[in-house]
Amino acid sequence: MARIDAPDVGLGPHIDWMMHRVQMATGVGALSEAVYGNTQLSLREREAARWIVAQLNACRVCQSTEATDGASHRADAGFYSAVVDWRESLELTERERLAAEFAERFVRDHQAMDDDLWDRLRTEFADDEIADLVICCGTFLGLGRMLAVLGVDPPDGGLTV
Repeated sequence: MARIDAPDVGLGPHIDWMMHRVQMATGVGALSEAVYGNTQLSLREREAARWIVAQLNACRVCQSTEATDGASHRADAGFYSAVVDWRESLELTERERLAAEFAERFVRDHQAMDDDLWDRLRTEFADDEIADLVICCGTFLGLGRMLAVLGVDPPDGGLTV
């Protein structure tokens, strides 16, 4: 149950609460669209980072969200299980594993991003891809944290991104 009352405008509980501040909600929507619509990361790389952030944020909306066309990219339940176990999983590529590790450090302790991590990132990702990963993780963390703090429930049937 959400911790604030929200007008039922029919956009779903994950959005309706923001109608208290429509001008700000517009910006949040634009940021979300920019991230999901313009990332150059592969769907699985993006989802590896998003799923780690969703778990650490304990965001029910984020945890009920699936990738649009995920099945054709092998982003299914097995993939998400592998992401949770990214350290041991043999099902992930090195880039997917690094996206998960980066997301975990981004959420848990961003100051623990040592030279070793950056060296490994720069071996696998170009600078513009690292910038992309940083923007994605920042967006996932911020939006998911808002939803978790307010206790917003996912819409029936979940979401696709």
